[in-house]
Amino acid sequence: MKTYEPFRIKDLELKNRIVMPPMCMYSAPGSVPTDFHYLHYGARALGGAGLIIVEATGVVPEGRISDNCLGLWSDAQIGPLSRIVDHVHSLGAKIGIQLNHAGRKCGAAAEKIFAPSAINYSNDGKYQDPEEMTYDDIAFVTEAFASAAGRALKAGFDVVEIHGAHGYLINQFLSPLSNKRHDGYGVNFEGRSRFLQEVVRAVRTEWPGEKPLFLRVSAEDYAEGGMTPTEMARIIDRVTRDVDVVHVSSGGVTPVPPPVFPGYQIPFAEMIKVACEVPTIAVGLITTLEMVEEALCNHRADLVA
Repeated sequence: MKTYEPFRIKDLELKNRIVMPPMCMYSAPGSVPTDFHYLHYGARALGGAGLIIVEATGVVPEGRISDNCLGLWSDAQIGPLSRIVDHVHSLGAKIGIQLNHAGRKCGAAAEKIFAPSAINYSNDGKYQDPEEMTYDDIAFVTEAFASAAGRALKAGFDVVEIHGAHGYLINQFLSPLSNKRHDGYGVNFEGRSRFLQEVVRAVRTEWPGEKPLFLRVSAEDYAEGGMTPTEMARIIDRVTRDVDVVHVSSGGVTPVPPPVFPGYQIPFAEMIKVACEVPTIAVGLITTLEMVEEALCNHRADLVA
């Protein structure tokens, strides 16, 4: 079965095509992993997944989704994560970590939160009003992504995944629904994709070229005037020199829920794979082995989460 065939990308070989995608546990007081995470990720490795990707991990405190999300802005966070890496490796799986900045969807306690434009995510009181990022703010966050990638390397991770999906900061820059800037980081397609390109290049200064770099994207905004798979493919084309695998999701820029059904995001993974000639991960309500095999055998994706 294709599901159980190995997959190789650069210096990484996975024993099968099954990926555990990053899923926030909101269980890290002080943004440091605990025994819970050790057991949680160890159990998934023991279950047989070829690759486990650790949940969205903030590159700065004000970039966390919640106060209890993991962080990787301090060297003090390397050791506890390294313990998990070693444990997962001992159980026969590979492990990556997803680096994130939540932008206007920051739910952590913060004096200020930041976004491409000063537009609240939901206007229901759940989130603070964000401040529009200055060029200095953008440079600071870009460097924070790079520094976090360097710490991930020291912790022993096999993969770094940049979170550019689900309405978080990078996705906010990409989408015309959340990016209303009138400078070099907005206005048009080129401007809106600039921040992502700079983050990818910065991460590559700390994450070696022989190690795979993943990118999570939302291919569809599900809203008039928002991102479409065709436009997302154009954006991905600009980073494939440095990005090795694209993890294809959808939604999150607006509070409107996407129309979900089994396998609903597989067509997006297929389109990106074909249009950009890049390996993809299909994810989202893929609930049976038959669905996994169909996606892999028909070359709609290279890995399934």
